Amino acid sequence: MSSSNDRDEAPWKEIGARKRQALLDTIPKEWRIPAQLLPPADQDNVIDWPETSGWFTDEELAITDLTTSELLPRLASGDLKSEVVTKAFCKRAAAAHQLTNCLSEICFDRAITTAKARDEHLARTGEPVGPFHGLPISLKDSFYLRGLDATVGFTSYVGDAAKSDSALAELLEAAGAVFYVKTNVSTAMMMAESLNNVIGRTVNPRNRRTTSGGSSGGESALVAFKGSPLGVGSDIGGSLRIPAACTGLFTIRPSAGRFPVRNTRSGMPGQEAVPSVNGPMARSIRDLQLYCQNVIGQEPWLRDPRCLPMPWRSISLAPRLKIAVMWHDGIIYPTPPIMRALRHTVAKLRNAGHQIVEWDPVDQEHGYSLLGRMFISDGGKAIRQELERTGEPWWPAMMDFCDAQELGVHEMWQLQSERTDYQNRYLDRWTAAGIDAILCPTMPFNNVKHGGLRHVVYTCVFNVLDYSCLSFATGLYVDKNIDRPEPSYQPLSEGCEAIHREYDAEFMHGLPISLQLVAARFEDEKVLAMGERVLAALASDNPDLSGQTAHL
Repeated sequence: MSSSNDRDEAPWKEIGARKRQALLDTIPKEWRIPAQLLPPADQDNVIDWPETSGWFTDEELAITDLTTSELLPRLASGDLKSEVVTKAFCKRAAAAHQLTNCLSEICFDRAITTAKARDEHLARTGEPVGPFHGLPISLKDSFYLRGLDATVGFTSYVGDAAKSDSALAELLEAAGAVFYVKTNVSTAMMMAESLNNVIGRTVNPRNRRTTSGGSSGGESALVAFKGSPLGVGSDIGGSLRIPAACTGLFTIRPSAGRFPVRNTRSGMPGQEAVPSVNGPMARSIRDLQLYCQNVIGQEPWLRDPRCLPMPWRSISLAPRLKIAVMWHDGIIYPTPPIMRALRHTVAKLRNAGHQIVEWDPVDQEHGYSLLGRMFISDGGKAIRQELERTGEPWWPAMMDFCDAQELGVHEMWQLQSERTDYQNRYLDRWTAAGIDAILCPTMPFNNVKHGGLRHVVYTCVFNVLDYSCLSFATGLYVDKNIDRPEPSYQPLSEGCEAIHREYDAEFMHGLPISLQLVAARFEDEKVLAMGERVLAALASDNPDLSGQTAHL
């Protein structure tokens, strides 16, 4: 490792500073928040700032309040002009960045030019361009957009502009989408918080002293702030589900092969023992369904050889689902808000007639061990070589990569054989139990203060298994008067004791609580359909969720 003096003289600091300034300079003056309207630096909650600041017009607020499912029919009919919608989201995204530091790239000029072309096409032909006609869609930094960087948090990649668009971007744009921003990530996309030396730290608009998660934390902050109606991130260990849970959003981690990954940048190129997948993040489960159905309807296997020729399927669920609840993972017991949400959801599902059984977490720790060993199997070389190019230091959360020893080919083959045995064993247990899904936490906590997000076992095991996963907002929020430490709590480990010691009900009061629903491999359609059933059960006494199930 480099000495502190070497790091002080290294170019990474100057590169990062120049990149951050250049990003701010791309925001037009009319979309820079006037100094007198900026919330104080110590104002934690800025989620409602657009509505209370007086800086947005009523039309801009009305447009950005709409979900994707509400926007698309109005854009397709011409009732809303894409140029007007795009400008509204550009302005709100600009505000989101100034308040949460969520963007990595801005291409407002490209967006407005595209939006005008969408409006012209509709006026001339009477037909929308495609299923995403005129819709602004934000992309995680790892997706290539021509002329823009895709640094994935490395200062060494600053200035390495993409020469072409990612396959997914090409597909979405051909289907009518409008690209306007890319969003911030963690260094190499290998930390559960969005923090790097290029853009810095992204914060949560619901409480800026808490994390927006990672590595798709720029997306979660932007979508939660309503600076994007629909964002696309990626997930290799929880990088979609954790940010969604931190901000109270909905996301799906699909099985590998459903969505194109061609021509995207990885923090560890060639690491394929655990596949990285991409998927949508939105404010409603209906938006996830709409995105998945329409992307797969564009036959992505014709653009990416890794995509399976598997059309989106119509799902007919049994009236009574069999859902296994995993109360804990055997390592970290969930904090009080998560346990309350689990118990509440289980009770609602039972009342709705669904069968609830318990899932033994006996295999979770082994799955976590497998993921960790596969991630560092190159001895951290892929990440190290990029850090060393500009003298970047290692983040404390990445020291496992820094200290790792490279595996030989035979050792790697043995590790992958162990992974296959694990997948077989888990499938046999699932099949023997005859379950439709597992209900469990997305994280052992609802959120944490910056630097405190650790323990990704609840998500990452299902990456090793390549199962279809939904992280969903329960409609519940932390209540400091209810979500107090339980007298009967007994820690499962030292880490468990530490996490519960750090839990602060007063600080977390009012923040959303999410859970995770897991289906078997390639059951992406089913996990969304089952998610709607769960939300329908929860909506029986929660009007905030009624809109999620209005079309059932």
